[in-house]
Amino acid sequence: MKFRNYYEILGVDKNATQDEIRSAFRRLARIYHPDVAKDKKAAEEKFKDINEAYEVLSDPEKRKKYDQMFESWDRTQEEFVPPFWSAPKGWTYQQRYEPEFGGTGFSDFFEAFFTEHGGLFSNLFQKNGDTALKKQKGRDLSAEILVSLDEVLHGSVRQITISRPFNGGSRKDTYQITIPIGIEEGQRIRLAGLGEPSAFGKAGDLFLKVKYAKHPFFRVEGKDLYYDLEIPPWDAALGSKVQIPTLEGQVNLKIPPGCKSGTKLRLKGLGLPYREGGKRGDLYVVISINVPQAINPEERKLWEQLSKKKYQ
Repeated sequence: MKFRNYYEILGVDKNATQDEIRSAFRRLARIYHPDVAKDKKAAEEKFKDINEAYEVLSDPEKRKKYDQMFESWDRTQEEFVPPFWSAPKGWTYQQRYEPEFGGTGFSDFFEAFFTEHGGLFSNLFQKNGDTALKKQKGRDLSAEILVSLDEVLHGSVRQITISRPFNGGSRKDTYQITIPIGIEEGQRIRLAGLGEPSAFGKAGDLFLKVKYAKHPFFRVEGKDLYYDLEIPPWDAALGSKVQIPTLEGQVNLKIPPGCKSGTKLRLKGLGLPYREGGKRGDLYVVISINVPQAINPEERKLWEQLSKKKYQ
């Protein structure tokens, strides 16, 4: 397994702050997001890498776990050898093969270390004398699947692959899965019988846990989207018209005079869809006022005139 250098992917230092990591993600996402990139196919793969790196480094627990592996990474080796994990007292190490998944949007490295109950090192310990493996159903498996906001809006059909051992080698099977309109983050897609086989009965199931791909423009809260818009002070004072990106193209927005930082302007029905009924959440434009950091003498004179007017 190849080690994934998430810091290098985002172009940040290992000691980068969360603000620096967030800024790096937004900068790269606005270049490589398939909606804006010229070469959409190449950008799609790059955007997956950026999303995966941000998924790990923006989560304190995942980042802590990753940093521990980062310290043990032997850069002279092509294959990454993870640090030895000792079995808890009263448990023994059980060597078992874990399938590899393709088409989920995540790398095998991520799946091995950061998916819930999935990956190469899940359930490696079995309590001494435990006969649970002799139950008739095979073990359920879990992995995460990265879903774009466009897929949430329109739905899609995805192909995933599962590689398993077969006749001394491996076999890769391909399956089609449906991403329904309005699918929610954290929801699990059940694929019956695609879990671990069992010599004592039917196979377990595979559960794909949905993770929303981060978007370069929008934050997601429930079914609502939030877009941060910086405006100059004169637009805040006088009002203006601007174009706002949505999941379906640009729309015009009127900024009222006297707008303050933190104001939320609502665009009804431009958020994410609900599973049923055709209803959608809203898009909120959150205003912040961008005060110029450097001004020339002429601009300074104008600001001083405005300042004097304020107190007359």
